[in-house]
Amino acid sequence: MACRFALRSAPWLLLLSIGVGLTWAQDLSGIEIHGFATQGLLYSTHNNYLTMQTSSGSLQWTHGAISVSDSLSDNLRVGIQLHMYQLGQLGGPNLQVDWASGDYRFNDEIGIRAGKVKTVIGLFNDSQDVDSVFLWSLLPESTYPPDNVGFFLAHLGGDVYGEIPLGHRRGAIRYDGYVGQVNLDPNGGFLKQFSDAGITFSSPPGGKTYGGDLRWLAPVTGLLAGVSEHVEAFDGSGPAVKLHIAPFQVIGFYSEFKRGKWSFDGQYGRGPFTDVITSPLGTLLLPFDVRAWFVMASYRVSSKVHVGSYYSHYLNVAENTSLPANYQKDTVLSTRYDFNSYFYAKLEDHFVHGNGLGFYESTNANGLRPNTNVLAAKIGFTF
Repeated sequence: MACRFALRSAPWLLLLSIGVGLTWAQDLSGIEIHGFATQGLLYSTHNNYLTMQTSSGSLQWTHGAISVSDSLSDNLRVGIQLHMYQLGQLGGPNLQVDWASGDYRFNDEIGIRAGKVKTVIGLFNDSQDVDSVFLWSLLPESTYPPDNVGFFLAHLGGDVYGEIPLGHRRGAIRYDGYVGQVNLDPNGGFLKQFSDAGITFSSPPGGKTYGGDLRWLAPVTGLLAGVSEHVEAFDGSGPAVKLHIAPFQVIGFYSEFKRGKWSFDGQYGRGPFTDVITSPLGTLLLPFDVRAWFVMASYRVSSKVHVGSYYSHYLNVAENTSLPANYQKDTVLSTRYDFNSYFYAKLEDHFVHGNGLGFYESTNANGLRPNTNVLAAKIGFTF
């Protein structure tokens, strides 16, 4: 295939070089330094994907991050993660702050975090920024859209968290409650979609958020189940437009079971809301009532080989669900090979029905077809 290489590779190479140099200093003076860098290839049939010309093959898929943390005392820990990504027309060469927070733990039952704090929602939201921990090249897009990771990952505010034992043979409850502020990623997919529609904002829209997560750590080894609730609202304005999204609730249920070399995961979420866009031409209402879920299974064949599959389902029941723009069904086959503790490779095939997520009209000038196959390949370095 003819791959179009349009990366600004210097920042990525610099990040990788720094990571290699720091590998031997991870515990210097009590400071822990970790990071990763990945380079991916996406090739698709029929439709271009994630703002790239993937129908010709695209290498515009680069990620890298470095995190630094330190325990200032037995109870207090501080840290920060810097991140750079290029996903087609999204992201860019500039470093961004993924999270930067202080964490004070009074005891096992209660602790507090403050700063730009990772948002605990469902199974993977607070870990989706670390590619090296997953078999999957792309997490289920119905729940973890790759073009908007920067928006969902963290909030500016504070958390209260802890773990409460329930007694003999009853397991424990792990909880997290938070309140703060969120803003759309200025280089992310949501603002790209608005821009494609001719809508621009003076600054990224944002608003207040709060929510919580409860998960039961069952007395059965490897089993957990939980529920998350997330509430947020948005306001933004531009030269000729205003955006308002009243406070709305997203609720999700999830479970996980790990036994030996097997792992099984599932999650379901729902979030009804309406975009209210006001301009000199009048008021436009864009209703959404999103139902999103996935199920996945994986098996570790050996210490180096990991395989798995998942099915991801997205549906906007506020609109005509027979139209491909209002649904997406993704069946995935994936494999990962670990060369050693630092380097790995992934290969993944997606069979996508519908185009409700990740497909942009600006990179599909001839219109969108209802079905697409996507091949994702990735190499990564982690330390």
